[in-house]
Amino acid sequence: MTAPLIAIYGATGHTGRLVAAELIDRGQEIVLAGRDGAALEAMAGELGCRTVTAPLDDRAAIRGLAESADVLIHCAGPFSVTGDPVASAAAEAGCHYIDHAVEPHHVKHLFDTYQATAQRTGAIMIPSLSFYGGLGDLLAGAVTEGMADVARVTVAYAVTGWRMTTGALETARQLFAETVRIGFSDGARQVGYVEPRNVVFPFPPPVGPRSMIAPVPFPEAVTVPRHVPAREVEAMLTARTFEEEPVFTSEDADAQIRARTEFTVAVQAFGEHGDRAGHLSGHDLWRAAALASVTGALRLTGGEAPAKSGVLSPGEAFPAAPFLASLERLGAFTVTL
Repeated sequence: MTAPLIAIYGATGHTGRLVAAELIDRGQEIVLAGRDGAALEAMAGELGCRTVTAPLDDRAAIRGLAESADVLIHCAGPFSVTGDPVASAAAEAGCHYIDHAVEPHHVKHLFDTYQATAQRTGAIMIPSLSFYGGLGDLLAGAVTEGMADVARVTVAYAVTGWRMTTGALETARQLFAETVRIGFSDGARQVGYVEPRNVVFPFPPPVGPRSMIAPVPFPEAVTVPRHVPAREVEAMLTARTFEEEPVFTSEDADAQIRARTEFTVAVQAFGEHGDRAGHLSGHDLWRAAALASVTGALRLTGGEAPAKSGVLSPGEAFPAAPFLASLERLGAFTVTL
């Protein structure tokens, strides 16, 4: 039996390198892919694996990559630019697909555009199986499990020490410049201008109450309603995260500095028959993101794939609480439900 092949697009970036290292540690066969052939070859020399150079405008190369792989993990943001060429190739080739997108418009685009194609070809596509968006979606699923009617789900991120890569910085600039945002209220998706506001969220100790930016344009408004019967979904982020000056000047930070991130992700769910809450806490959000996508990829190739194909949110694709527990065992964070 041939061992499954996992392709990493954007392999030479910070997240791509973490994903590659995690897969190699697990004895997986991988191929490094992306736009910079010289950088890929240098990385392959360190890791001893093969490469595929596939610029975004070379549809044949990207399609060939998808046709050769069992799973394609897309790590090269901003996904508003890079997402569609790679996702479309995976959908058409029947290759399972996971990405690290935080942009809700990209996530919505995948659901709107590739659902039928992925179902036809047998591809399972899971956008935003990462830190921002993905962990919030999974935690919302775990907290609300068994709740029949949920009035509101709030996903709150407390992050300190975040040091952005070039791709993350470009993504942040795009997200916060958007005037047309995706929300979910009154039991339906809302698209339009939203006035940001400042609120206080009661994180559990030792974080405590924090001033938040709400809402933030994260994917939960798209993904959570797919598997949680909520009438309103909102994500928010600590204002302090962007008050740290190095967050915007850290494109050249090394891996050790990036690993110093401290985070708590908390979910509050309010229902007619009672409220629930849960949270997870850890450090190094980049490694947590890599572990999430790697764990998802290994489940897709290891007999734990969802029963249905198509475009699925993280919490729709996998049982949320067990998935978070598996990440906890890997040291990604600690979970309290």
